[in-house]
Amino acid sequence: MGALNLYDTATRTVSTFSPIKSGEVSIYVCGATVQASPHIGHIRSAVNFDILRRWLMNSGYKVSFIRNVTDIEDKILHKAGHEDMTWWALAMKYEREFSTAFDALNVMPPTYEPRATGHITQMIELMQILIDNGSAYAPGNGDVYLEVRTLASYLTLSGQRIDDLLSASDGDGIASMKRDPHDFALWKAAKPGEPSWPTPWGAGRPGWHLECSAMAHAYLGESFDIHGGGLDLIFPHHENEIAQSKAAGYGFAARWMHNAWVTHSGEKMSKSLGNSLLVEKILQRVRGIELRWYLGSAHYRSMLEYSQSALDESAIAFRRIESFLKRAEEVLGERPECVISEDFAAAMNDDLAVPAALAGISENLRLGNQGITDKNNKAISKNASEIRGALAILGCDPFDTHFSSGSSKDLTQALDQVVKLALAQRAAARERKDFAASDAIRDGLLALGITIEDTAQGPRWSMMEKG
Repeated sequence: MGALNLYDTATRTVSTFSPIKSGEVSIYVCGATVQASPHIGHIRSAVNFDILRRWLMNSGYKVSFIRNVTDIEDKILHKAGHEDMTWWALAMKYEREFSTAFDALNVMPPTYEPRATGHITQMIELMQILIDNGSAYAPGNGDVYLEVRTLASYLTLSGQRIDDLLSASDGDGIASMKRDPHDFALWKAAKPGEPSWPTPWGAGRPGWHLECSAMAHAYLGESFDIHGGGLDLIFPHHENEIAQSKAAGYGFAARWMHNAWVTHSGEKMSKSLGNSLLVEKILQRVRGIELRWYLGSAHYRSMLEYSQSALDESAIAFRRIESFLKRAEEVLGERPECVISEDFAAAMNDDLAVPAALAGISENLRLGNQGITDKNNKAISKNASEIRGALAILGCDPFDTHFSSGSSKDLTQALDQVVKLALAQRAAARERKDFAASDAIRDGLLALGITIEDTAQGPRWSMMEKG
């Protein structure tokens, strides 16, 4: 199937991927800071890295996939105060919302999903290493800082110069306690009313960056294959992860991958801009499989400009594919297999070139529909199987049991029989030229949200989507 080539943010080049350990791939992806409901910008990242994971698994690799949960952070404490909740109750509330959103879009659960608060011991151990080797210091007030000017590799990911940077923010420790204004907090001293944990340097809570280095090391070891996340995490989060991990002597990530943003009116999707589109709200308009298709359709390194019309057009396009697969199943009398075509494999091996893969699916759809017109079962089977194989990697296979529980499947089958009975009565009315009765049956089904399509193979029905 050819070699897999992936972009590396650190080198700014596409190169052949070769795992540290043959046959196995280790991935760490920065997950959610659970301080608010998930919007489609959050979920796009999850979809993009889920596609990567599925393609690696299809390529024969055993994948260890870690996605953390940041459940203690300034924003969480601030939001908890506004919502009159304990910080841990608020974090759990939104963690569950993220899990629900991931599940709705068929994002595979991570191999492990560690929480920051569950790994304080590992963070203390890492800070002790950094203090012992002179890379970090504790000024005596309970804070612990990384001394960035002692690190030769600092800012290698973003390519910035330290003297061009603004000082670390006020929320990142106390400026008067720092040896250099660019030093960042590994640990923040306890404040009245805030949660804290005991350490040799005083009670407090972790800085944002420390947790990922500690958890990546705990689950993947000193070196691992891929570190992923959104573009907005390159600086300061990922730079600071590299700084503290390299200072501890870890090899850390061999390759860095970053997905681009979902934008709205040209601006990054964010709560502060007030233009967030919550997953829960969008799923009232389209199905999870359709939203996933839309979010996964652009190349992961390209910005995706959201608009309602673009989402609707994408959903309609997906329904055409879905309709063809169901018609193929009816004509062939069996469900199409999942087959990975050479063209699809070539596209995915070219830095996950999903747009090129979608062009291949479009051609398969054209040829498959022509096969139905020509009653060419061989063409139908080939193109339907290749479409289904591609959709399985993209996480959008309509036959995937994830998108239908047993009870809902039974209900659909029962509804199918009822509608077929109504269609048989409609056909009988048309044969006896009782067009008034035929139209009444059609209109009655339409009023129930069921549309009828007359095809060469007979009438087919489908449920209208919510508008």
